[in-house]
Amino acid sequence: MLKILGSPKKLCDRISRRDMLWAGGLGLFGLGLGDFLALQAAQPDRTRATASSFGRAKACILLYLYGAASQLELADMKPDAPENVKGELRPIASSLPGVPVCECLPNMARAMDKVTVVRSMTHAYPIHGVAYAVTGIPKMELAMELNPRDGRHWPFVGSVIDYVHRRTSKPKSRHAVPDNIALPFPFSSHRVGEVPRAGPYAAYLGGSYNPIWTDFRGTGTRNVVKTLQDQRLDVADPYMGITPDSRFELSGATDLGADMTLDRLNQRRGLVDQFEQARKDLDRTSAGQSNDRYRQMAYSVLNSDGIRRALDLNREPMPFRESYGMTIFGQAALAARRLVEAGSRFVTVFWDEYGLAGSGWDTHWEHYPRMKNELLPGLDRAFSGLVQDLDARGMLDETLVLCITEHGRTPKLSSGRGGGRDHWSQAYTNLFAGGGVARGNVVGKTDAQGGTVKDRPVSPKDILATLYHLMGVDPHTELADRTGRPMPLIGDGAVVTEMLA
Repeated sequence: MLKILGSPKKLCDRISRRDMLWAGGLGLFGLGLGDFLALQAAQPDRTRATASSFGRAKACILLYLYGAASQLELADMKPDAPENVKGELRPIASSLPGVPVCECLPNMARAMDKVTVVRSMTHAYPIHGVAYAVTGIPKMELAMELNPRDGRHWPFVGSVIDYVHRRTSKPKSRHAVPDNIALPFPFSSHRVGEVPRAGPYAAYLGGSYNPIWTDFRGTGTRNVVKTLQDQRLDVADPYMGITPDSRFELSGATDLGADMTLDRLNQRRGLVDQFEQARKDLDRTSAGQSNDRYRQMAYSVLNSDGIRRALDLNREPMPFRESYGMTIFGQAALAARRLVEAGSRFVTVFWDEYGLAGSGWDTHWEHYPRMKNELLPGLDRAFSGLVQDLDARGMLDETLVLCITEHGRTPKLSSGRGGGRDHWSQAYTNLFAGGGVARGNVVGKTDAQGGTVKDRPVSPKDILATLYHLMGVDPHTELADRTGRPMPLIGDGAVVTEMLA
């Protein structure tokens, strides 16, 4: 039996949360899990009661730059460093005094007064450890990075938020937009070379808590030649541009098609009803729980157009869509805002590899041509468009926005083809806004070359602790793994109070 465990702190009646909470049955005093968790939320401990920022964020949008963005071309530029460190791009002033940004980020420059910049991100794993960045797992190794099914993985932060929320709140109606949605397509699925990568998965929480992915249906408008060892691919890259009729669909479910007649719709509903009958025999198994999730998705699609409406970007004026950038990343960020506005609690947008492995933000070679032509312009539009849009709608103070990556890039340029920056996890930069995060703020600093943290080191676990805190989840909460062993959410992470409003 799966337990959800609180921290070992005592409640006012001296009964520990660990003894109180039971999944799937009744706990002490006849309380069900949902009843007790509601009581827990209504009677927070002293730490929660004194933290005005706890639960400030009602939703979260996570922008993930896979491959690792360079801190030196983001918001920790070093114009006085040697040429082989500072490189060829120059800083421009931003709306946040004392924080210049790269000249390729003019729109972000105007939005920085709404942002907290953390320049002192650091950890010990200079690999593409997405799982290390978005889960509480305390250690990472290459074998785990390349194996999403490795039993040692911990659950994705979006899956945890979904899991806890479903147990502390009333069930969402069939018409509601689900939580934990990810765009633009299933992670690591649109490139050839190497193997699938770990990260955005529910791990021991079970497949029913994996993110609900969209599929991308569209056409790239700009071609780029990508290389990987002896492979060469000329591909229309949607991260560089897409056609206006390109769209996102809930994987295999949202597009009923123009020929979907009432009879055919009723047949689908009949199949769902049959599935409902079969499901009753599976309720107590993990497979049944997963199937139950997708049964709910099926009903949501058949009985409501809420998800399809949120994903229908044609409802937005074209000039407004263009403010986010007509790229797959920019339009996915716009879709994320629409999904949150429609009621979803956690939406993730990946800037993923496309075409070949070794793409995305993994700039081992041709660093500056790629930064100038492929990467920075799309980020500039998407991030600034999202933050400015949320603020204009009065949504920013309740919507947490994170723009993160798994590590940074080497301060010194390499001699690789066209020049490059390699993996570097000793110091890098992440960006945050909204949902209880301070506006116009800088946390931490690095040395003169942007390679070593000199003040206030911050780990990915600290960022997760801060995210959970702002989303109203006690970072000290414990869950139970498949064997019933208590597992912390984030290991040794702690809330970064300097980030908070």
